[in-house]
Amino acid sequence: MSADFAAARSIIRRGAWVTGLALAGLAGVYVMALQYTPIEARQGLAQKIFYIHAPAAWSALLSFSLVGLAGGLYLLLKDPRVDRFAACSAEVGVAFSAVMLTTGPIWGKPIWGTWWTWDSRLTLTLFLFLLFVGYLVLRAALHDREERARFSAVVGIMGLVLVPFIHLSVYLFRTLHPRPILMKPSAPSMPPEMLRTLLTSFGIATLLFIGFVTMRYGIALAHDLAEAHADD
Repeated sequence: MSADFAAARSIIRRGAWVTGLALAGLAGVYVMALQYTPIEARQGLAQKIFYIHAPAAWSALLSFSLVGLAGGLYLLLKDPRVDRFAACSAEVGVAFSAVMLTTGPIWGKPIWGTWWTWDSRLTLTLFLFLLFVGYLVLRAALHDREERARFSAVVGIMGLVLVPFIHLSVYLFRTLHPRPILMKPSAPSMPPEMLRTLLTSFGIATLLFIGFVTMRYGIALAHDLAEAHADD
């Protein structure tokens, strides 16, 4: 058992190192955004929140997608490690989506003239956020591990189904959101300084996701080991 706790502590330490590195990188990204990227002609300085908002959205959707994939894998394998990863990824996804839903209105107010509008992408994103808040509430309410993992897996798969609709919403419905600038048939329609900063921010956000999930997984593993030890 002591070796298992040592392994959990090692996972937490690795996650903390990755998280610290990513947070330092995040600070560097915003220095790049403020000093290196040009001011957008129509949106002015308000556009620079884009370098936080878009990576947060990417990491949130990545988190929720992995929760759904892990849920499907758990239903096949019944492996508690997969369920533990799904729970950790869901917590991190909720945190990133909270950043996304906060920075979006801050950016939108000076550009659109309103903090919030019920267009398709905003509505679907809010629904996904609430779905995974419900996911975490469900996990907290159920005490039987197998039942909790099984029910949570189903909710996670529901969230995974919703993720592609969020991306496609700008093509399927009228929305205030612009269409993606990186996933166009032609070259991205932005200056190279903006593109480099944006791609760097996506890399840093992904690293931050890895750090958060790794650290949270180690904490969850230690908690499960403590519970198992108490039961014995």
